[in-house]
Amino acid sequence: MQLSIDLTGREVLVTGSDHAARQAVRRYEAAGAVVYRLSTPQGAAHDGPLPERPFLVAAVEDGQPGWDSLLGRCRDTGIPVAAEPAAGAPGHVTLVGGGPGTTELLTVAAVKALRDADVVFYDRLAPYQELPSLTSAELVDVGKKPGHHKVSQAGIEKLMVESALAGNNVVRLKGGDPYVFGRGGEEVAACVAAGVKVRVISGVTSAISVPAAAGIPVTHREVSHMFTVVSGHAPLTEKEHQHLAGLGGTIVVLMGIGTLHQLAAGLRRAGMRADMPMAVVERGYRPGQRTTIADLGTIASAAAGCSNPAVLVIGEVVRVAEANRGHAEAAADLDRLAASLLGS
Repeated sequence: MQLSIDLTGREVLVTGSDHAARQAVRRYEAAGAVVYRLSTPQGAAHDGPLPERPFLVAAVEDGQPGWDSLLGRCRDTGIPVAAEPAAGAPGHVTLVGGGPGTTELLTVAAVKALRDADVVFYDRLAPYQELPSLTSAELVDVGKKPGHHKVSQAGIEKLMVESALAGNNVVRLKGGDPYVFGRGGEEVAACVAAGVKVRVISGVTSAISVPAAAGIPVTHREVSHMFTVVSGHAPLTEKEHQHLAGLGGTIVVLMGIGTLHQLAAGLRRAGMRADMPMAVVERGYRPGQRTTIADLGTIASAAAGCSNPAVLVIGEVVRVAEANRGHAEAAADLDRLAASLLGS
């Protein structure tokens, strides 16, 4: 079912074993339905009173034989029957990459994991605003900001493990990809050490998607055939600056506003030319998305008002984006001129 549907006051009969149907029951209750249960095809006697004619029968696919006859009679009498997936086995953790913050870039696997969750631990870079329409699970904000952790990393791992050991399907929803500066490896290790089954669903990393939102390709034929992704949480060493400056290609820095000055100065000292184009893309795919373009020598002052979350892009690909933008704006101007001429 769509979680946004309004079933307030409607009688819904959910069929299927208690384990398999638990999430379907929660979804329909969240939609306002008056939920009745039938856990086995012969279970009317011990499942309590049932509605004479429910508005809908939600049939959970629990693998038990005998449901077809009952559901067939419902259809024959004109009662709609909706097929619902069974809840997964309880007591495991799924690390889900939430992409750059928009539900449009969630993977199909991510959406399924959220639908099947009992508890979701999420952070501020994940698309948390839309979670009520994606899951009926308990939502727990463990969001971390630079310099301020609502819940420590160790605390997050402890919460995940304890919840899974209590029998819940746990989703840890993270921004981007769990294995790209997402500390996913640490969280997997914590689950393995506790004997908790864990899997990872990759997400669309902001290293590629956020530059794309600003029209910047990280590679481009005859311009850049490689790109390097760097964490901007801590200043780089002189040796790291030298390696980056010598690699060529495109440099992408995640969450690098706090170390922008050191990065620009360090790359200059390592020999990168001052007129190398650079872009700061703030709040990719979110309200207020903004791109600031300058060069390595002037970016520190040009980006003085910028803030995280932001992605920095250094390389000639920034010029490619500017050229494409110019062509697009020129085409739009021609379209507007043609429209005005036709209108006159």
